[in-house]
Amino acid sequence: MVVTGEERTGPEFILASASPRRRELLALLDLRFTVVPGDVDESPAEGECPKEHVLRLAGEKAASVGADHPSAWVLGADTIVVVDDEILGKPENADAARRMLHRLSGREHTVVTGFSIVNMEREVCFTEAVESGVVFKELDDDEIEWYLASGEACDKAGGYAIQGKAAFFVSGIQGSVSNVIGLPLAEVVSVLKRFDIIRFGGR
Repeated sequence: MVVTGEERTGPEFILASASPRRRELLALLDLRFTVVPGDVDESPAEGECPKEHVLRLAGEKAASVGADHPSAWVLGADTIVVVDDEILGKPENADAARRMLHRLSGREHTVVTGFSIVNMEREVCFTEAVESGVVFKELDDDEIEWYLASGEACDKAGGYAIQGKAAFFVSGIQGSVSNVIGLPLAEVVSVLKRFDIIRFGGR
């Protein structure tokens, strides 16, 4: 059984993300939370490395929501795909997704998720970045076109969803699988326990 801060008359917990993947992952913990998406410009800053980028965006998302909910614990996150030190964001159309998938075909890339947990009232702001290595098999043109026709690529970093139809693209993973989906649960749980936001106990 999970005992949350809310059940102990503690502060509210908010997920500052519209991502259904993060919502589903967080729900696995039986943690009671509300969703209030953080509205920030996700464009990379000049000279910003991938890790700096996700840490900044995660922090800005959490802070933007925390400003309106100062007593709440707020979790913000951002996930990117990196290949050859270049950030692959969400493709703007099918052609962009096609180029991304051809670039990822038959090689390894890195997925980086930054997450931030803030509580404005308590002056808490914790951020961390987690990296996972993902290896794609050689993708045939018909496989790429089939995937693009599904429409799944359009709102995913790097143009694919490991938990969706692109699962068979992946021939290997080094590191956290949930991180590739959008939220590194092992690391997040450690922080939630550190701040006594969540406790695990028997029934």
